[in-house]
Amino acid sequence: MTAGTYADLAVLVRGRPPRLGDVRLVAVDGPSGAGKTVFAGRLAAALAAPVVHTDDLLDGWAGQFTFWDRLEEQVLRPLRHGRPARYQRYSWYRRQFSGPPVVVPPAPVVVLEGVSAARHALRPELTLAVFVQAPSELRLSRALARDHGDDVAFQAYLERWRAAEDRHFAEDRTAAHADLVVDGAAEGPADRFEVLRRGHATGPRTLA
Repeated sequence: MTAGTYADLAVLVRGRPPRLGDVRLVAVDGPSGAGKTVFAGRLAAALAAPVVHTDDLLDGWAGQFTFWDRLEEQVLRPLRHGRPARYQRYSWYRRQFSGPPVVVPPAPVVVLEGVSAARHALRPELTLAVFVQAPSELRLSRALARDHGDDVAFQAYLERWRAAEDRHFAEDRTAAHADLVVDGAAEGPADRFEVLRRGHATGPRTLA
């Protein structure tokens, strides 16, 4: 493995052309518990960019891969046409979309974080696709610790969720097509990340 810095990655992103209208859309994908949220947050901070979390658009457990139309209509389409995106977050406690709307301006860079964020259908409009991975056991322990892991019903949902993720990533070949595959299990300075594989456009000279 080699190290990369969020500052260098931010420079790389800013140097690439926008592909979603005038927006540089950066997707941070990977399975649940891999460390996507941390990576996306740190990269967004380096870019001074807003983050859209796909989990906010899920209609409960059934929304794992059915939120795509909602993402397109409420987020991607407005940004593509230079308008602010606007959506409500799903409340897992109320089991409905509620609360004040989240407004995302058509900023120079927008980070999209979540499972399937870098899927095949979105690749033509992505400026950068990052895939975060970690060992299955670590991902499971993180998910259980984060989301009421002592709940037997939750554990059953999570088992089905992880199986569906595995099928999706195998069919979509998301990691193989990512510009950057990073290690979500690595511990180190908050300004750095561990690189497992770089695509041809993010080679050592651009991220070292």
